[in-house]
Amino acid sequence: MKPVALITGGTRGIGLGIAIEFAKAGFELAINGRRPAKEVEPVMKELQNLGCRTAYLQGDIAVEKDRRQVVQQALVEFSQINVLVNNAGVAPEVRADMLEATESSFDKVLAVNLRGPYFLTQLVARQMIVQKGQSPDIFHCIINVSSVSATVASVNRGEYCISKAGVAMATRLWASRLGEFDIP
Repeated sequence: MKPVALITGGTRGIGLGIAIEFAKAGFELAINGRRPAKEVEPVMKELQNLGCRTAYLQGDIAVEKDRRQVVQQALVEFSQINVLVNNAGVAPEVRADMLEATESSFDKVLAVNLRGPYFLTQLVARQMIVQKGQSPDIFHCIINVSSVSATVASVNRGEYCISKAGVAMATRLWASRLGEFDIP
């Protein structure tokens, strides 16, 4: 059985680049995104042409029921998740000075960039622990895509910087918590 990578935001940009490399490395791909399946068909065909089995799992990782559905669909399709790549992210719709930024912008950016990946990791990590219990030698890994904005201040997109700093800390926390299960 080939290993499976679940990649959020995997249909364009950095996420697509990551998906292509995982396909070349022999992984099957569970690709998550918010766009309708019809819109991503060309990308999914491109990935399939690299010789891997793929599934597009539409859903918004900022929404709890969507996260659960994405994980469940990935398990139905592939029976396992070996690698989770938390790549999906958004910038503020308007780059507003911190003195002018809105709560709705803050909430949206943190929901997609921090809360979503945190709780998606929780769901997938629980599944990985079960898989490790069944096959201790199977490889698992969680990758979080952050930004230089985790450490470099930009006062006209504070919510983005805060979200990426949170991702950096979440990465350290998950590594500490999952180390006992050999899940880096």
